[in-house]
Amino acid sequence: MEIAREIKSFGYRHIAEALFNYLAEASDESIIKFLKFARKIPMVNPENDILTGIDYIIKVFENKHPALIVARKILTKTHPNVKKRVLENWVVNGLLLGTNKRDEYKKKRGMHVPSLIVISPTMQCNLNCYGCYAGEYSQAHSGLPFELVDRIITEAKEMGIYFIVISGGEAFTRKDLFDIYEKHNDVGFQIYTNGSLLNEKTVEKLAELGNVMPCISVEGFEKETDERRGKGHFNRIMSAMERLRDTGVLFGFSATSTRYNTDVILSDEFIDLMIEKGAILGWYFTYIPIGREPDLDLMQTPEQRDYQRQRVSELRNRKPVLIADFWNDGWLTNGCLSGGERYCHINANGDVEPCVFAHFAMDNIKEKSLAEALNSPLFRKIRDSRPFCTNPYRPCMLIDVPKVSREVFSMPGVYPTHPGAETLFNNLSPAIDKYSEEYGKLADVALEKCPHRPVRKVEDPVPKVKRISRIRNRLSRRLKVAISGD
Repeated sequence: MEIAREIKSFGYRHIAEALFNYLAEASDESIIKFLKFARKIPMVNPENDILTGIDYIIKVFENKHPALIVARKILTKTHPNVKKRVLENWVVNGLLLGTNKRDEYKKKRGMHVPSLIVISPTMQCNLNCYGCYAGEYSQAHSGLPFELVDRIITEAKEMGIYFIVISGGEAFTRKDLFDIYEKHNDVGFQIYTNGSLLNEKTVEKLAELGNVMPCISVEGFEKETDERRGKGHFNRIMSAMERLRDTGVLFGFSATSTRYNTDVILSDEFIDLMIEKGAILGWYFTYIPIGREPDLDLMQTPEQRDYQRQRVSELRNRKPVLIADFWNDGWLTNGCLSGGERYCHINANGDVEPCVFAHFAMDNIKEKSLAEALNSPLFRKIRDSRPFCTNPYRPCMLIDVPKVSREVFSMPGVYPTHPGAETLFNNLSPAIDKYSEEYGKLADVALEKCPHRPVRKVEDPVPKVKRISRIRNRLSRRLKVAISGD
């Protein structure tokens, strides 16, 4: 099995490298031909979302979508080390080899495997932002030891997971993590960061590594950002973005949508600024009342969230930046991602949480393997409860279908991972129920107007994988025909 995988990997890498070099100068029509060919390579079960994603990208290119500009930027404007790691880690390992490796693991072990893991190695942070979702975790301990982080990622790769998100806390306060990124240079890392420590030396190191993509938190323009993160912070992160852009390191932005900044962070002016600074990716996270000083007044109104759903869709079609909406993109992800369905969160104490916003756990990674934690009764219960709602615009068990989260987190053996985590289910529950009802009405109207497919039940484990048997020469011949159109 390992020899076959190595041969397959060798072929993929050489072919993909040639493709990247070719596509940097290729016409849009040639890229579309390549994507139609690439769609056939994974050969996984028909329900696999990788194939759906490739089909979506093909339509994007056929319609001259602004994402074309993003693709060109990745191919032509990035540091050579970064481009190499995008190719090998995200495309070959994550998309091609990883997809099949995960499915093989599912078949062999009879358990579901997510496509990514979020790890918070530390909760220590050099800022003190109000409303921080992680603000109630203890900063007293030193976080996850190097050896434990190393073990988690090693076990993840054995399962076919090559995408690791680093959260926190401020990850760049842990200098030893650079050794993790270097040791696991076959993994793609995305790091959520406040951006304050992205100095010239750090950015040069990121370019040298090539496999780390920072996502910098921003609240809007200078007024909104400095109000939450401290005076002068906005200008610091603008400089950090310019540094990353000029060095050729891929990066994105991360914005928390509140009642007070929704219009700002969804404005053309804000998006244009992020594009000018070099961001290729933007994450939107709806504020929910957890963590430090949970505040219902910070939550978007149901109408604002519905506006964000519409506005993000509009911006995607007009702006050359890849935008993801964590709460409203359930139609793209087949519902909620949590409970190991697509990901889980391991906090700095080792608690294995179903989601970075659901601060409850049944297992600690210090005592269990990653596979054991992913297959826990809690995670299986969450997956078995899906879909929480067939409306893809209402994917979340915390704020869209709160009765589900109250049920699963009341299971025997489940514990809160910090003091006050239960607030969402007791003191705040009447307000959350009201929000859920009001937003649900808007989401149902939205579904009638824009009928995406309903969230479907996915069996656990998935059906048997179709194995790939093509060798490098055969792939090369087919690729040549596909691109030339002969």
